[in-house]
Amino acid sequence: MTARRPPSRLSRLARDTFWTPVDQPAGQPPAAVARARVVAAVTLVAGALVLWLTLRIAPGDALFYPATLGLAAIWAIGGMAGARPRMGWVRTRSGGKGRPGLEPLLIGLALVALFVVGALVVARVPFLRGPVDELLDHAKFGSLGVVLVMTMLNGVAEELFFRGTLYDAMPPGWRIGGTVVLYAAVTAASGVPLLVLAGVLLGGVTALQRRVSGGVLAPIITHITWSASMLLLLPPLLSAAG
Repeated sequence: MTARRPPSRLSRLARDTFWTPVDQPAGQPPAAVARARVVAAVTLVAGALVLWLTLRIAPGDALFYPATLGLAAIWAIGGMAGARPRMGWVRTRSGGKGRPGLEPLLIGLALVALFVVGALVVARVPFLRGPVDELLDHAKFGSLGVVLVMTMLNGVAEELFFRGTLYDAMPPGWRIGGTVVLYAAVTAASGVPLLVLAGVLLGGVTALQRRVSGGVLAPIITHITWSASMLLLLPPLLSAAG
């Protein structure tokens, strides 16, 4: 009988990163789950509406900044009011556990590389490129530094809600698929097809990170790494692609 080969280093890494939980937080009591579901429903409606209104503000209009901060506040309040955020853990090389740091950063950079390739395709498809150009005009005609900070704040706030309150509000078997679908649905309010695709991919990765780590820190690091990098890289990439 042939001995089974031990899993490769890559397969172990994938398993430890996206599949095998490092920490299993205690389940929420029924009253806390019920509260999380009410908070999640209200926050989803309010957040989608404010996102839709914010991205219809003309580039260069100073109203864009308070509207974006307001959107971040909605996600953050929803994330803090529905469930107590946990930071979570990742598996270390020694087999122990530690706080997320380098690993989610590298995952974020891998997503950036994937979207950089996708941007070269988007640049040649007017239907896809037009909405992206309009979205990036807020940084082009406003303050790039301010928009960058707000982008990162929104990334933190979104993860507090979507991988915090909303994740805890879902039935256990629906947490990954449900949060991905709802995150993409809210993102659709932007009217930017590329953002909807990003919502599916980024939402899927961060939902798996939440499941494995048991907290929101790993999703936050991956999200802000991806969103900040794309804000800085997409304009020159699209410009160079013609």
